[in-house]
This record gives sequence, structure tokens and C-alpha cells, in this order.
Amino acid sequence: MKKKTKQKLLKVLIIIIVLAFVTAVTIYMLPIIKGLATVEGQIKFREISNRSWLLGIIVLFLLQLSQIIVAILPGEPIEVLAGMLYGYMGGTIIILIYNFIISAFIFWLTRKYGKKVIYFFFNRKKVDKFLESKIFKNTKRIETILFFLFLIPGTPKDLLIYVGGLLPVSPIKFLLLSNIARFPSIISSTIVGTNIVNGNWKICAIVYLITFIFICTIYIMIKIFDKNNEIENSINK
Repeated sequence: MKKKTKQKLLKVLIIIIVLAFVTAVTIYMLPIIKGLATVEGQIKFREISNRSWLLGIIVLFLLQLSQIIVAILPGEPIEVLAGMLYGYMGGTIIILIYNFIISAFIFWLTRKYGKKVIYFFFNRKKVDKFLESKIFKNTKRIETILFFLFLIPGTPKDLLIYVGGLLPVSPIKFLLLSNIARFPSIISSTIVGTNIVNGNWKICAIVYLITFIFICTIYIMIKIFDKNNEIENSINK
């Protein structure tokens, strides 16, 4: 069997395992989450989270690992779940620690083994297009560009984590700026998760409104300061 065929089969197998795991967690959690609209459901959820806190930490880690490595899952539902289980502060700390550990491992892999690691998980053409963007040409501003790319919602953060090992950035700087930039998104999601459990739907709406205003402000700042369109071009890749 050819090497490329083996890689494709392994990739498919990993995706199937991840999807099966996520489906199982979703089936288990869905009735519980539906019940959060009632006081009884909120009490039941607290009892489950208090009784199974260690299991919750393990499940969250596996979900976060799946989200970053396979890059087929959105990150926000996992962050909301973290807030539901451990409160906005505990959930934020847990997610940041997970991101740091997983990102550090991927950074090491790509720095040691190069593009072939990225090609295994992402489409080669998409990767090459991204690598050809201005983000690689302006080494003086690369850290600033990376920070904004991680800060803006909708950018390919999973791909950025893999690409990080190829950039002229120190591991510590990369890990710190990527986590700091993702902090506003993570804490807003965990605040929503905490208030879902408490039935505070108005606060959830307010948080999303503030998040929307924050995103608009960031885009305006980019338009003002990114005169060469380096960040915008990197996003569009």
C-alpha cells in the first residue's frame, strides 16, 4: 500500500473516531442542556458537574484536542461547556491551559518535522496559499500580525497553530501571544456558559452584544493601522 494511501486512511480513521466521540458526548449532554431552561434542570446539571468533575476535565481535554488537531469542530461550544461545568473563571483557566499544552506540542511537531505535519491534517493547496501570504514576508511585524489573526473571530486559528512552528517566532512568544489574543473570545464564551446554567439568558444576550461591538472595533482598528493590508490579506488566504 502506498504511503499517501496509508496517510489518507489514517486521517479518515482519526476523523471517524473524533466524530464518534463528539456524537456520544452530544447525545449524553443534549437532554441535560435542554433541561437547563428549568430550575430543576439547572439543579440536576450542577449535581452532575459536581459529581463528575474529573470526568468533565478529561472530556473537555479530549474535545479541545479534537478541535485543534482535527480542525473540524468549532471551538466556542467547548468553551461554553467549560463555563457551564466550572464557571467562567475556572472554565477560562482550563481552556487556556489546554490550548497552551496542545499548541506547544503542535508547535514542536511542526518545528521538528516541517510542512509534512501540516499537510497531513490540512489541504496542501490551502496550506501553500497561506504560507505564501504577506505574513511570512514582513518578519518585523509578524508578531503583531499573528496577534490580530488570533484575536479576530473567523480566522483559521487551527491552521495558524500548525504554521507557528515554521515562523521566525520563539515558542514562548508564540504561545503567549496566541493565548492572550484568544482570551476575550474564551472568557466571553465561558461567561455565557455560566449564565446558561443559571438561567440568565439576558446576560448571555448582553455578552454576545458586547462581543459583537468588540469585533467591530477590532476590524476598524485593523483598517486604520494595517495600511499595507497585511493582516487582511493573510485572513483572505
